[in-house]
Amino acid sequence: MTAAPHIPRTTGDGRREANAATVLRTVLDHGPVARMTIAALSGLSPAAVSRQCTDLVRVGLVRELPELVESSGVGRPQIPVDLHTGEPGGPVAGGVHIGVPGSTFGLLDLRGRLLARRTLPHDGIASGDLSRQILHGLRAFLADAGRGRRLLGVGAALGGWVDSGLGTVVRHDALGWHQRPLAAELARGLGGLEVRIDNHARAIAQSEILFGRPAARRSLVHLFVGNVVDAALGIAGVVHQGPGSGAGDVAHLPVPDSTVTCPCGRSGCLEATASDTAVALTAVRRGIVPDPDVFLVVDAAAAGDRRADRLLRERARAVGRATALMLDVLNPDLVVVTEHSSMLNPDYLEEIRGAAVDLSHVCRDPERIVSPHAGTTVLPVAAGTILLNPLFRHPLATFDR
Repeated sequence: MTAAPHIPRTTGDGRREANAATVLRTVLDHGPVARMTIAALSGLSPAAVSRQCTDLVRVGLVRELPELVESSGVGRPQIPVDLHTGEPGGPVAGGVHIGVPGSTFGLLDLRGRLLARRTLPHDGIASGDLSRQILHGLRAFLADAGRGRRLLGVGAALGGWVDSGLGTVVRHDALGWHQRPLAAELARGLGGLEVRIDNHARAIAQSEILFGRPAARRSLVHLFVGNVVDAALGIAGVVHQGPGSGAGDVAHLPVPDSTVTCPCGRSGCLEATASDTAVALTAVRRGIVPDPDVFLVVDAAAAGDRRADRLLRERARAVGRATALMLDVLNPDLVVVTEHSSMLNPDYLEEIRGAAVDLSHVCRDPERIVSPHAGTTVLPVAAGTILLNPLFRHPLATFDR
């Protein structure tokens, strides 16, 4: 594993940085691509594109592919360029998603493709020792999976209230973390490596904008339904943070027709109705599974257990009813729902779509409601995107710190 190169800081000319970001994003979308084609697609001059490609090649984010040249014998051949995703030397980003039952480590290339993955169950780990064990596992994973690669840094995603600007977990009740300087802890334990953290709902939204469907760049709402339930809003390619990075708390959004009692004292709150924890406890109470584990419920439904299937459809319809509320308030081009059973079985996604369209006053197109582009690898991909997203916005300056 090698360190990222020194990347020169821009000197007062914001256009240079903006042009480099435009070129890098165009290569992401269309590469391998010739410089003249980048100019036509981006609106930049051929000279500006050439300068930025030279800079991006020099810092190792883009590479020339002379083997793809097809010369017609007329004029100078155009050498395509593409993101540097190959070995050796292709830069990579590390990611860690910190969930309640376990953590997932991942290694991504510049196209957001997952190159390696490893899980760390949290069973038997005390709350006070959790961050140390995660750091130990992450260090071992990066040493193995990142051997011989140029590691740009690490992104960490988790639920709860995360202040990404300060690198602090403001509140994550399920993990017992409050005002925890997680980014600094991880960076210190990784030898000063660049570390960024964010809420996992916002991280997935960033991943959809950067690597997912084109509609996500116009506007999207992302709803995360796991042991915690939260959301994110993206407009014109930017994910809304809100003061103190507090945006996206929808745990207590009222779900129409739900009468489930919430610990907050009210009834019908989204997290109390549809979270993994709520579904797992209901499954135990109904005798569907012996232990409160939502993955056991999903497995039982896949094996043909009608009670498990019915419970997951109930959850999907509750998620759909909450989705309808967000559609009516925000009317985004795309709604991305991260919910485990609907990523594995499209029938549950159809339940979400049906309930949403039935109740929404503005949405008549169920295809606007989708699962994440990364499927079941969504969490480690989103974590790594926390590190890659600023790179694509400021490719020449991001790591010069």
